[in-house]
Amino acid sequence: MNWQEACEHTSLQNLPFKIELDERGKIIMTPVKVNHSAYQGEISYLLRSMLKQGRTLPECAVGTRRGTKVADTAWASRERFMRIVHETECSVAPEICVEVISPSSTEGEINEKKELYFENGAEEVWICTNDGDMNFYMAGKEIRRSVLAPEFPKKIELEF
Repeated sequence: MNWQEACEHTSLQNLPFKIELDERGKIIMTPVKVNHSAYQGEISYLLRSMLKQGRTLPECAVGTRRGTKVADTAWASRERFMRIVHETECSVAPEICVEVISPSSTEGEINEKKELYFENGAEEVWICTNDGDMNFYMAGKEIRRSVLAPEFPKKIELEF
């Protein structure tokens, strides 16, 4: 199965969990908890608020050499967005790809996704931990702050 077929398959519509495809077209399902969704929403909001010259893309499908990976949220500049806006899955990754760690996530899976996003053109990959701590990466190395969004907080708070 390819991503276009997965998107059009009637039994896969409106699922309450995230799916991805591995390199063989096998569906990988990842159920998420409320705090995962809350972090995803807050990060998307902050990205949209801080970076006005592009688009925030929740649940962004990115085609990679290892199948379709879905960033929890992403940000694409206007130029990159215009290139990918009509694609089923991004042929080039948005400049920022963000993963929110799930209890089922392994370090190996997260490292592989970082590598695949960078290979496909991401400039930064951000990882949000279960506690809301933000880790920022460029070309495989950790950086103190985002270069593209230097004011982005190092911790996401869910408390009111």
